[in-house]
Amino acid sequence: MASKPSLALKRRLKAPPEKIYEAWTVPEKMIQWWGASDAPSRTAEADVRVGGRFHVGFRGNDDSQHDVGGIYREVVPNRRLVFSWAWRTTPERESQVTIDLKADGDSTILTLTHEQFVDDKARDDHVVGWTTALDNLERALA
Repeated sequence: MASKPSLALKRRLKAPPEKIYEAWTVPEKMIQWWGASDAPSRTAEADVRVGGRFHVGFRGNDDSQHDVGGIYREVVPNRRLVFSWAWRTTPERESQVTIDLKADGDSTILTLTHEQFVDDKARDDHVVGWTTALDNLERALA
């Protein structure tokens, strides 16, 4: 059986792991960076525990509405999050996201791995989306 497409992005962020973990898990912080560059998030919910759910709703640069959510599969505070990922419009296309945080001096190395895409186009679209999101996160942490 052929493996499904995946992506991995790595980013050095000028913040401690605790601050970055909060940005991924505290709704008030999540809404500061999720979404397109010019269109901030509108809503965020997070029940950060294994089996807990998250949801983020945001607008794209073209004013389109996007809603994504999932279930936390692994939670290691300030170090690792693993969660399912499904868009409200295509819930049957569930994939998995892993966020690893590693302290590196006064910075943190964030590694984002997104696996089990339905096809290469979905992966490529998410490379663009995650790159924008990580740019936004970097600005929010500054």
